[in-house]
Amino acid sequence: MSYLVQGRDFLFNLAGQNSHLDSMRDPYTDLDINCRAQLSILEACRKRNAGVKIVYTSTRQIYGKPDYLPVDERHHLHPTDVNGINKMAGEWYHILYNNVYGLRAVSLRLTNTYGPRMRVKDARQTFLGIWIRRLLEGEPFEIWGDGTQVRDFNYVDDVVDAILLAGANDNGCGHIFNLGSDEAVNLCALAEMLVQIHGGGNFRVIPYPADRKPIDIGDYYGDYRLIRGKLGWQPRMRLAEGLARTLEFYRQYREHYW
Repeated sequence: MSYLVQGRDFLFNLAGQNSHLDSMRDPYTDLDINCRAQLSILEACRKRNAGVKIVYTSTRQIYGKPDYLPVDERHHLHPTDVNGINKMAGEWYHILYNNVYGLRAVSLRLTNTYGPRMRVKDARQTFLGIWIRRLLEGEPFEIWGDGTQVRDFNYVDDVVDAILLAGANDNGCGHIFNLGSDEAVNLCALAEMLVQIHGGGNFRVIPYPADRKPIDIGDYYGDYRLIRGKLGWQPRMRLAEGLARTLEFYRQYREHYW
């Protein structure tokens, strides 16, 4: 890392272990990736390139089960799994190094990012990916719980825009920002939308698997007014259009991602 960070103007830190279930099954690996490795990056920057601008991608998972909606950045943090705790620590390492050592760092709390090239071979990183795969294979996909859970989604291009804005604008240094959407939707409505856009398909609502239920966060959608005010970001892609683009991508390139 000491060699890699030298001479760089920007460091976009998207590295991490982001499977909530894996973090519960193997907490020490999650700790190594989401805590110790983050310190290694920050120490390398502090010693070899103190002028670099760092954008860290955090997660809405660190809020845990929301106390109120929409969730803003002042909401208490009470993660429901090991991944959330370690991502919370990784985020605060970045803010600490900004405040104490003068490294310019900003953190973005991402919500459900979707779009072309997302993981679709299983549900380890996102449920929407496996929904899309099953739909294109002509198989029913599953909604866990009762289907009334509300979520917000950001298309990948909008997330990239937020990351670039955070890197380019020093108004965000030392700050934490939520991403989010104006289109919060429950999972049954999302499934119906996906089936309609695809032109067919089936899904079923089943109880949560035993290992998933304790770490589910219930309803969540974020308040992104802070990043809109400070950096001028807001999502542009409508959910229906983003889903249509994603489905079309995997119709063309499925053999590379299955």
